[in-house]
Amino acid sequence: MAEKKETITYASLRAEVTAGKFRPIYVLQGEEPYYIDQLQQLIVDKALQDCEPEFNLNVFYGDTARVADVITAAKQYPTFAPRRVVMLREAQLISKQPGHKDDLDLLQHYAAKPLSSTVLVICHKGGDLKSKPFIEAMRSARSGVVFSSPKLRSDRDLRAAISGYVTSIGCSIDAKSEQMLADCIGADLSRMFGELDKLRLLVGADRKITPELIERNVGISKDFNNFELEDALRTRNAEKAYRIVTYFERNPKNNPVVVTVSMLFGFFSNVLLVAASRDQSPATLMSITGTKSQWRVDKFREAARNYSKRALVSIITHIRRCDARTKGIGSRQNEYDLLRELIFTILHS
Repeated sequence: MAEKKETITYASLRAEVTAGKFRPIYVLQGEEPYYIDQLQQLIVDKALQDCEPEFNLNVFYGDTARVADVITAAKQYPTFAPRRVVMLREAQLISKQPGHKDDLDLLQHYAAKPLSSTVLVICHKGGDLKSKPFIEAMRSARSGVVFSSPKLRSDRDLRAAISGYVTSIGCSIDAKSEQMLADCIGADLSRMFGELDKLRLLVGADRKITPELIERNVGISKDFNNFELEDALRTRNAEKAYRIVTYFERNPKNNPVVVTVSMLFGFFSNVLLVAASRDQSPATLMSITGTKSQWRVDKFREAARNYSKRALVSIITHIRRCDARTKGIGSRQNEYDLLRELIFTILHS
């Protein structure tokens, strides 16, 4: 029987380290630096206590470090403590060192038989670590773990990150609240999770993060946001839609048009997928739209009843054109005027 592959997530790794369970080697890699920075600091905080970092923490940087020196430090026993932490930051710069062949492949020999009292952390930002011999030796010896931190490439990814973090801090959040935070804060995960940590301290007995709580403590309107604009267009409520756009124009810092247009493109693309699907079962619609929410699928279905497939194709074309024009391609018109034009076109499609 094939061995089941271990699933490593930020939440699972954070819980493991917080509980005081450490692997001999950690490879933290990927394009999203937030998770890498958080995990490396958590490992240091949990593996070393009080004054122990003064004697048992070695930090190397890829632009100046030699891998041989990293290995030498990893092979040293801790001083008056149960563990030593050896950290190589910016490991992606190792291969750029001129004049010698010192590279991460050398770690394969250490990975085959690491020192049990050492926690070695390799931080590789901007992509995946390319040293196949090192990774294979580590996996073969089961001496470490690889955590990949992919860049959030879509609104769906961002909302999944919000939902996952909220669950990890023992709270719950509804779709509207997720969208409010995603629209206002964007992919700045450091700020996003900082705001969620603040909200966690303010939730009631039900431990639920609500639009009202966000409005009071983060400064985002629960009535004038992209989620409400989507709702207005879904139901063809012109008055509400134009009122929201006017609010956006008066508060441009928290309501950039580029974000709104991106949201509209994602929404109407999903509505078209639902409208064109022959299989209207909830499972199929959730799969093709990439959502785990039946409630969300119901919203797409309602919009599909209010807009024909031909209209949806035309709307998506107009959204693309608006996106280009708001970025100065073929137009110098005020971006909120362009958004109003787009809203008019959608409502009359």
